[in-house]
Amino acid sequence: MTVSRRRKWTVWLLIFLLGFTAGGYAMRDVQPRSFLAADRCNHCWSPNEIAGLVGAIVMQRAPGLVPLVVLETDRTIAIRLPPREPEHFVIVPKRDIRDAAHVAEGDEPYLADAFAVIGKLVRDRGMRHYHVISGGPGEQSVAYLHFHLIGTQWRGEPKPRVTDPRREDPR
Repeated sequence: MTVSRRRKWTVWLLIFLLGFTAGGYAMRDVQPRSFLAADRCNHCWSPNEIAGLVGAIVMQRAPGLVPLVVLETDRTIAIRLPPREPEHFVIVPKRDIRDAAHVAEGDEPYLADAFAVIGKLVRDRGMRHYHVISGGPGEQSVAYLHFHLIGTQWRGEPKPRVTDPRREDPR
């Protein structure tokens, strides 16, 4: 083997080891994801599973990369979705919890903080009518526990009731 070829292999090995080390660091506090056991799973490489893994890594390692943040604590990030009426926020605990079924001991402070952030957003924005929603695994586009805070008022006025003229009164 020539010196230049040996040097090339050494550089590639070094890059691999650095990537392996960086990946290990990034994923050390992330819950085991099923696609890491792809031989026993038929949905492991689904986009929402991958998005959940990437989201978990970003929330824990680089929360400053998250756009549209309106409120952040040590345990939670609140994001305002682009201008919508009514207001729509996504509240995300900075702990990798896949969904409500995967809540475990030690997750309580993160969930309590997420609801404290929801309360602060509601109070600060004077929201009187709102919904807090969290979907189960089949309902999430990202496999990472998060809450939607959705106002049901339009610019301070009650949301207009829309009636469907096609529906008949059954009486």
